[in-house]
Amino acid sequence: MPVPLPDEDGDLRVGSPADHAAGRAAVQVSLTRAVRQMGVAKAARNLLALNQSDGFDCMSCAWPDPRGHRHTAEFCENGAKALSWEGVRTTAGPEFFAAHTLDDLAAQTDHWLESRGRLTHPMVRRPGADRYEPISWDDAFALIGSHLGGLAGPDEAVFYTSGRASNEAAFTYQLFARAFGTNNLPDCSNMCHESTSVGLARTIGVGKGSVSLNDLHEADLIVVSGQNPGTNHPRMLSALETAKRNGARILAINPLREAGLLRFDNPQKVRGLAGRGTDLADRLLPIRSNGDLALWQAFGHLLLLAEDAAPGTVLDRDFIDRHTTGFAAWERHIRQLDRDAVLRATRLPWSEIEAAAAMLARAERVVHCWAMGITQHHNAVATIKEFVNVALLQGMIGKPGAGLCPVRGHSNVQGDRTMGIWEKAPETFLDALRDEFGFEPPRTHGHDAVGTVRAFRDRRAKVFVGLGGNFVAAMPDTEVTAEAMRGAELTVQISTKLNRSHVAAGRTALILPTLGRTERDLTGGRVQRVTVEDSMSEVHASRGRSAPAGPLLRSEVDIVCGIARATLGTRHGIDWAGFAADYDQIRVRIGRVVPGCQDYAERIRRGAFTMPHGPRDSRTFPTPEGRAVFTVSPLQVLEVPAGRLVLQTVRSHDQFNTTVYGLDDRYRGIRAGRRVVFINADDLSELGFADGDVVDLVSEWTDGRVRRAERFRLVSYATPKGCAAAYFPETNPLVPLDSQAAESGTPTSKWIVIRLERR
Repeated sequence: MPVPLPDEDGDLRVGSPADHAAGRAAVQVSLTRAVRQMGVAKAARNLLALNQSDGFDCMSCAWPDPRGHRHTAEFCENGAKALSWEGVRTTAGPEFFAAHTLDDLAAQTDHWLESRGRLTHPMVRRPGADRYEPISWDDAFALIGSHLGGLAGPDEAVFYTSGRASNEAAFTYQLFARAFGTNNLPDCSNMCHESTSVGLARTIGVGKGSVSLNDLHEADLIVVSGQNPGTNHPRMLSALETAKRNGARILAINPLREAGLLRFDNPQKVRGLAGRGTDLADRLLPIRSNGDLALWQAFGHLLLLAEDAAPGTVLDRDFIDRHTTGFAAWERHIRQLDRDAVLRATRLPWSEIEAAAAMLARAERVVHCWAMGITQHHNAVATIKEFVNVALLQGMIGKPGAGLCPVRGHSNVQGDRTMGIWEKAPETFLDALRDEFGFEPPRTHGHDAVGTVRAFRDRRAKVFVGLGGNFVAAMPDTEVTAEAMRGAELTVQISTKLNRSHVAAGRTALILPTLGRTERDLTGGRVQRVTVEDSMSEVHASRGRSAPAGPLLRSEVDIVCGIARATLGTRHGIDWAGFAADYDQIRVRIGRVVPGCQDYAERIRRGAFTMPHGPRDSRTFPTPEGRAVFTVSPLQVLEVPAGRLVLQTVRSHDQFNTTVYGLDDRYRGIRAGRRVVFINADDLSELGFADGDVVDLVSEWTDGRVRRAERFRLVSYATPKGCAAAYFPETNPLVPLDSQAAESGTPTSKWIVIRLERR
C-alpha cells in the first residue's frame, strides 16, 4: 500500500535559506509550541526540568549535558519541540480508534497520525478486524505470551528497540529475549551509526567516540563531516561556539550549505539575540555525495607530503610506533593516490582540498565529528576507517582536545547497545549473563533491522515486538517493509503516539501505551528514575515530573517485565516482578553484567559517571592486535548514469527522525510542506526542468523493481552538481532494502540513484 500523499502541501511556499541557526526565532518557536501544546504551567515546569541534573533527559538527541553549571534553559529549539510533542494535552483513546478503520488511518500522513495525541489505552486488532478495540493489560500480556509460546522456535520472534528506551528497559528487554532463546535484537543503530560501531571497533577496539565535551572546547580544529548540527544536534552549536571563542577553527564538509554550519546566534546570550552571533565554519567544502572516502585519502596523502617537506612537524611518529600497527602498508597505498579519482569523487578543486589539508597539518588538537551523512553509504565503514587513519597519523586519540566524535541522534541509542541490545553481542557479555542469571544464552547471531524485514517477508519470523520507535516508517523500501509486517502473526508496539507501524499491523496487533520521558513513574508505588548514556559515554539519571497522560499508562520497564512474566513465568528464576517494583534491582544486576558498570546503582545514586574507554583514557586499544590499526581501503568512485541524480535523504528542521512536528523548514526556506527536492540549478536546466516543476522520483536499482515517490516540487538549491536531497520518511520508499553498507549492513539512504519523471 503506497504511503499517502499529504494534502497539507497545498500551501507549500519556498523562500531563501537562512544564513544562521537559532536566534530569536528559536526562542519564539520553542515557547509558542510549548504553550500551545502543553499549556503555560506544564510548559514552564517541563522546560525548566529539561536536561537538568535533577530533571529528565531530552529525548531528541544524545548530546551530553555540561557538568557543573547549567543554564536555566538547558535545551534547544528541537528539544522544546520534542518535549511539547510528548506532553501534548490531546489524546487518542478508545473513542478515536472506534471511529477509524485501519484503512482510514493508512490513508493519512505520518504527521497527521502522530498529531492525534497521546495513546492512553491498550488496544488490540483481532484477526480479520478492520480496527483496534480496547483490551486489558492482563489480557494483552497473556495474548503475547500465548503467541510466543506457540512458535516453532524462539528465532521466529524479533524484539526491536528504539534509542529512546532507558538503560533499565533495554537491559530487561535483552534479558527477556535471551531468556526466551533468541538474539533477534535489532535496533535503530542498524539504520544509522552501525557503520561507526563496526569501523571503530576494528580500528581502535571500541565502537564509541573517544572525546568529552571539554575536548571540543579545547580543540584548535574541529572537522564536521556529513553532519547538520543546526537541525539534528542543535546543542552542539554551543560547544562549537565555545571552541571558536577559545580560538578553534572549524572545517565543515557537507554537500549542503546548512545554516547550522555557518553562524550560531546563541539565544542564551545578548549577542545571539541582538547581534551577529558567532561565525562557525572557517572553510566549507561542498563535497559530492559519497566523496568523503576519496577526500580523506587525499588528506592522508597530503599530510605525508607535508611531513616530507618538514620532517617531525606533522606526523606523531612516537604515537605511530608505540600504539599502532599497519602504518607501512597504509603509507604505501596512500602515497599512490589517484588524484584524478579524488577529483571525480569529490567534485572539489584540488586547491580547496590542499587548503583543508593544511588546516589539519597545522593543528595540534583535532576533533573529528561525523553523523549519518557519512554512515549511510556503501563505503561508510571504509570512510570511518580513513578518519581513524588520519587521527592516528597525528596522534589525535587519547590526547586532551582531540579525538573521534561520532554524534549520535537518538537519546539513548548508545546506552541501549551498552546494555546488550545487539543481535551480535560478544561472547563475554553472554558469558556474564549466564553466570549472573543461571541460563545459557543463545550464541547464534540474530537478525539486524534489514534482516528482520527479510525474515517477515519470507515468513521465517512471525512475532514482532517493538520497544518504541516507528519501524515501518524508519526502514528503507517502505512498501516492502509494510507488506512484510502485515504478514506477521502478531505485532506489538510499545508506544506513546500513533504512527505508521500501528497501521501496517500484523494479523493480530497490540498497541501498548507507555509513559513518556517527561512523566512521573510511580511503578511499584515508589518514585522511579531511569538512566541513559549520551554520545560521549556519560551515564546519568532521568526522572519525569509531569502527571501521566492517562491512568492506564505503564512504564517501559513495567511493560517488558509484564510480557516476560506472561511468557516465561518462573523459568530461570528471574524476578521480573521485583525488577518492575524497584529499578535499583535492575541496576544492581547491570553492575554485575555490563563491563564498566560496576556498582552501577550506587554510582547513579551519587550522580553521573563516565564509562571507561581505553583509547581515550590510557591509549590502550583492545583490538586483536593490541594496538590501533591503520587500514587500507580501495578507492572506488561511484558513477551515476547520464540523466540521473544521486539523492540523499535528510531531516527538516521540524522533525526528529520519523516524527514530523510540523511542515516548516525555515533553515532551508521551506514553509507549509515537505514534498520537495533540493537540486542544483544546472541539473534543472540540463534535465529540462525548471524550479517549481512537480515530478515523481523513481529510484533505480539492480533488481529492476520500480520504486516511486510521487509529487515532489523541484527547488533550485546550492547542492553539488549531480546531487539532490529530500526529506525522509517520504523518500524512504526509494531506498532499496538490499542496498547496504559493506560490513555494517546500514541502509544507503545517502546514495540513491534516481530519475525525475514529469507529472
